[in-house]
Amino acid sequence: MLSGIPERRADQDPGRLIAGRYLLHDILGRGGMGTVWRAHDQLLDRQVAAKELHIATDGDEDHRVRMRRAVREARAVARVPHPHVIGVHDLVEHEDRLWIVMELVQGPSLADRVARSGPLTPQHTAVLGLQLLDALKAVHDAGTLHRDVKPANVLLRPDGGAVLTDFGIAALDDGEFL
Repeated sequence: MLSGIPERRADQDPGRLIAGRYLLHDILGRGGMGTVWRAHDQLLDRQVAAKELHIATDGDEDHRVRMRRAVREARAVARVPHPHVIGVHDLVEHEDRLWIVMELVQGPSLADRVARSGPLTPQHTAVLGLQLLDALKAVHDAGTLHRDVKPANVLLRPDGGAVLTDFGIAALDDGEFL
């Protein structure tokens, strides 16, 4: 889960420097496409989320297809500047891995929040619903379909606002589905 809450594991390597710039700290979550780390952008001196994609940057045609899809995911999100869509800062290759560097949202996923505290109030639900509708409109206006909107892919900012994340199975309007 990309929850903003560290999930440190002994088999991982915090303290690793990615692309000479991003210092890895805690694992925030993991999913089918990758592992998300809390990291520090040493150039701009800010905290970020770095998604290490579980695909190599070289190899057979299947790997090249997955690489192209990952780059398209980053581009799809990066072209939607919206307060309720995760911000993408950078896309880098490091040690035969592709990394998407994103805004770090300091809060749990909506799924984690509901599991921990129970249902939201009707008022908070309505506010989040409107925020997500506005985010989806911006995403659609940019020619992208999210295709995986669910509570685990919505992060909550400390103020309670929603942020739509994980565009890994999005489709773009150029006819190629991810």
